[in-house]
Amino acid sequence: MVNFNGTIQDSSNIVIENNRGFLFGDSVFETMKVVDGKILFLEDHYFRLMASMRICRMEIPMNFTMEYFESQVINLLKASTAVENDCRVRFSVYRSGDGFYLPKTNETEFLVTISKLEEAMYLINNSTYEVELFKDSYVTKQLLSTLKTNNKMVQITGSIFANENGYHNCLLLNDEKNVVEALQGNIFMFLNGELITPPLSDGCLNGIMRKQIIEIASKMEDLKVVEKSISPFDLQKADELFITNVIVGIQSVSKYRKKEFTSLVAEKLIARLNAKIRLN
Repeated sequence: MVNFNGTIQDSSNIVIENNRGFLFGDSVFETMKVVDGKILFLEDHYFRLMASMRICRMEIPMNFTMEYFESQVINLLKASTAVENDCRVRFSVYRSGDGFYLPKTNETEFLVTISKLEEAMYLINNSTYEVELFKDSYVTKQLLSTLKTNNKMVQITGSIFANENGYHNCLLLNDEKNVVEALQGNIFMFLNGELITPPLSDGCLNGIMRKQIIEIASKMEDLKVVEKSISPFDLQKADELFITNVIVGIQSVSKYRKKEFTSLVAEKLIARLNAKIRLN
């Protein structure tokens, strides 16, 4: 089951040869986690989607409130008997109508899909997780790089590179050769008592889990949170390295080249993250 513009149906029946999301990547989306029938970090997802639509000059319908946004997900969840109350949701918004690079309208349509979630709560996986730099393509230092859009060729080709070479993930560089993020999440580095993550101005994704981890870590007395550029040389000196996204939460990196990492800070953060979810 899918939710296509507010109607629950078996399939969207979208004609892709005329779809701007397919033809030009003229689409933004949110990947969300639903636990016990509740969207985690709902407000953050909603306001990020609204900001992304404004930046891309998409028209936001007057009825597109946070309550409406939430209801479109919950209605689909209730109708999809094959999926339990814990699920992964993709809420895609694309510009409708014809045109080439210049669209003929800024009106939008949306599509909501859900899939089964492997794990509801956030867990630390301490198994081997090795990463490498992906240097074939770079992330540009610009506002559009911080958005979740359909243009993910860097992440796709990077994922193929990682798979072909036996890595679990790759770290992406910007055009100044600084580390900005992983293929499917933001990057955090623990070094000399500081928890460091690249600033949005470096071109990294404006991640929902990134925001959560910064907020949680900022309240811990033994941690100093710093947003600053990370060079590839810094990775070799770090005590800990981990990747964040809203589905997995925190993924500890065990190895980068010859450097091996601990996961002590990640374990403390994941415990506080799960506590925050239960309280909300």
